[in-house]
Amino acid sequence: MKKNSFLKIYKNKKVLVTGSTGFKGSWLTFWLHKLGAKVVGVGLKPEKDFKLYDELKLKNKIKQYILNIENYEKLNAVIKKEKPDIIFHLAAQSIVSSSFKFPLKTIFTNVLGSSNVLEAVRNNQVKALVFITSDKCYLNNEKKKNYKENDRLGGFDNYSASKASAEILFHSYFQSFFKNSKKIYVGSARAGNVIGGGDFKKNRIIPDFFKAVAKNKVLTLRNPKSTRPWQHVLEPLSGYLKLGDLLLRKKINKKKYPSWNFGPNPINCKQVIKIISMFYDSMLLKPKIKIIKSKTLKESGLLSLNISKAKKELDWEPRLTLQESIDFTADWYQKFYLSENVEDFTTKQIKLYLKN
Repeated sequence: MKKNSFLKIYKNKKVLVTGSTGFKGSWLTFWLHKLGAKVVGVGLKPEKDFKLYDELKLKNKIKQYILNIENYEKLNAVIKKEKPDIIFHLAAQSIVSSSFKFPLKTIFTNVLGSSNVLEAVRNNQVKALVFITSDKCYLNNEKKKNYKENDRLGGFDNYSASKASAEILFHSYFQSFFKNSKKIYVGSARAGNVIGGGDFKKNRIIPDFFKAVAKNKVLTLRNPKSTRPWQHVLEPLSGYLKLGDLLLRKKINKKKYPSWNFGPNPINCKQVIKIISMFYDSMLLKPKIKIIKSKTLKESGLLSLNISKAKKELDWEPRLTLQESIDFTADWYQKFYLSENVEDFTTKQIKLYLKN
């Protein structure tokens, strides 16, 4: 079987993506549109400084509903009306620092909102669901280990706790409603730190880097020695699409643990300061960095994923080296700030990725 053949299933399929106006959601909806899918988006109105959704002209390519997944009645009504073949659930409050400022908002979106998606899938008998959470769902004891899917869930901060809670709820729905169902197939996905063109979120390291470069300002780092599993956005998205293909074709064994890690190879797990240095080198720039240690914001220092399960059960593995991921990202932002056609360049990057 050709390594990209799993993408063919999405042609003419109705695919609903929650979080379609966000960073990963915009990339995924754009890719699905290119594959010939009938894409339905559910998400909040794009933030003022977030340009990817508009740059990709997605409002002209997909059917978009502006709504909050915390509202079950509205979410359920959309799913009931659209009758999607598969749902990719990406909607989330995705910034760790925001979870300290707005803990209830984080919990409402990531826990209640995710529960609403699960209930709507059950209520409407949606054929397949890819339920995306985060690598932060694992109880991180700062040990030098790669977390496996059956490791203990938990969190010492609100963001991690919300993602762990979402996974626990996913498994409760799986055991209670989906495991023995012949109609509904579901899987959860946990991805590592994602980089790539078009991320303009505040308090996220790579967007902060490019904003600092564009404005010739000093980049402020909170935790320069924190180690993360870095990967380009197309890596986990390819994993989600591969999982979705198998769920739609009912090729997932429901007796197996229904969760998968999508991360880079261990060599990509680097400290923040190393990644930033590689970006500066890639762009032939001299670093302008200021380190500020936060006394209130507690983040894990060491995090790495074991992806052997995805390799074995899904025949998925990362395609890009760390340098290629950095070059992909740097090239995208450079094209954007030079006012080149982002839609064309994003398409080229997807094609280039699939050739690897």
